[in-house]
Amino acid sequence: MFIESNLPNSRKRGWIEVISGSMFSGKTEELIRRLRRAEIARQRVEIFKPSLDVRYSATEVVSHDEKTIRSTTIDNSATILLYSANVDVIGIDEAQFFDRGLIDVCNRLSFMGIRVIVAGLDLDFRGKPFGPMPDLMACAEQVTKVHAICMRCGSLAHFSHRLSDTEKLVLLGEQEAYEPLCRECYFDAGQFRD
Repeated sequence: MFIESNLPNSRKRGWIEVISGSMFSGKTEELIRRLRRAEIARQRVEIFKPSLDVRYSATEVVSHDEKTIRSTTIDNSATILLYSANVDVIGIDEAQFFDRGLIDVCNRLSFMGIRVIVAGLDLDFRGKPFGPMPDLMACAEQVTKVHAICMRCGSLAHFSHRLSDTEKLVLLGEQEAYEPLCRECYFDAGQFRD
């Protein structure tokens, strides 16, 4: 874990916010909403997404309901530090696809006085913690858990049920590849794995 030993006594206060939930729960929409508000407040904002996520756009973060905000596509979390000078707020979408170094990067940014807003899936299609998200949630000052609606019964959905048989961990897709399910429907679909 990153530890900063030379922190000045008078500095901007930074923090980490995490937005997590299943597919189609509004994570990216909430990220965009928070970043737009920061822009309206004339804060300097930078947004990043992983290079493998080109479903909608290579240069924008796009929510499923087609809200957009410009972004920088990067290959690894360390690159974020190269773009962090003179920034007040950093947004990171699809955080589950980044390397585990993202945890240290977010902590470092917050110690630099930057507000860091991270959005991502907390669980993979197997119902297991996904990438750096659990550790980011543990060190964040604020965690917002958003939910979709279960496609089978209408309850709050917490799981991303994959509709294909592939066991590949990363499979980019939308409604043709995933459906949000509640715990009971997810279990009934045979997706829960020990």
